[in-house]
Amino acid sequence: MKKFVPFILVPVVFILSFIFIQGCEKGKEPSKRFKIAGIIFQEDQSFRRCLLGMKDAAKKEGVTLFEANSDNKPDKEIQLVNTYITRKVDAIIISPLSKKASITALKRTYDSGIKVITYNTTIEGDIPSTHVGSDEVDLGIKTGKAARKYIQNKLYGKAKIAILAFKSQVPEQSEARTGGFKKELSDLEGVEIVSEQDAWLPEMAVNKMRDILTAHPDLDLIFTANEGGTVGAVMAVKNAGKAGKIPVFGIDVSTQILDFLLSENNILQASTCQQSYNMGFQAMESAVKLLGGGKVKRRVLLPGVLLRREKPDSVRAYKKRLEELALRG
Repeated sequence: MKKFVPFILVPVVFILSFIFIQGCEKGKEPSKRFKIAGIIFQEDQSFRRCLLGMKDAAKKEGVTLFEANSDNKPDKEIQLVNTYITRKVDAIIISPLSKKASITALKRTYDSGIKVITYNTTIEGDIPSTHVGSDEVDLGIKTGKAARKYIQNKLYGKAKIAILAFKSQVPEQSEARTGGFKKELSDLEGVEIVSEQDAWLPEMAVNKMRDILTAHPDLDLIFTANEGGTVGAVMAVKNAGKAGKIPVFGIDVSTQILDFLLSENNILQASTCQQSYNMGFQAMESAVKLLGGGKVKRRVLLPGVLLRREKPDSVRAYKKRLEELALRG
């Protein structure tokens, strides 16, 4: 019997290997064959957390992730999308720069048989298989609620407000956030918006807010719609010697913003943040599920998290989590 064992084992091993390979080809372990591109549009802590979420989900699912940054440039966004179409990736996970202008490039992606998954921002129409993001209006509303409480309790229901937005960068997202904030204050007769300008990077916001403070020395409150604007506004108030006199209410989060909330200078009062890491993670998970033949919701909106100076323990706990993610990023 020993003489015949080799002749029996060889074909059996061959057949089992063939069955295993065929099983993989039919989708039993499809994720190991997937190539997915993840595109951010600027290098800040929020997008780094999105990308880290994608990385962790990609590692979990065993897919290859190509990372890229469009740097807020429409031409570069088109170039990146075309590059990944040529490389024949299986899916593109992207935060589009424009709800309308980004459609053309992503339609080419869709027409090429590549899945389109959007996160953070999206486009009009049915091209994306799914979108994972925040309720942008709700982010503004939550910060607006905190500002409303401050105005009613400390400013006797009256306030001259300046807004720093980012309409010329991502108009739809900016308008949703500022719109939510304004909506929450719309019935307060003593509230007046005296200036609304664009400034989404810290240096830009410092300069813009310096000019606003000069033009409106009686300013009572500042609302900022993103991370860079919030950082710059806080710095501008501090530089102007207005700490403790002009409060800032923002959207987005970073370790620096959390430090501002914990600072004794009493400038930043509250900021509503997106669940950036979870956004990236769920976008990648959705892509893998779609590529494996599964079904996902067309739209997933993650609630924002309001962080307030009044609750320092919650701020410290959130900061610890961000620092842990930063060490891994």
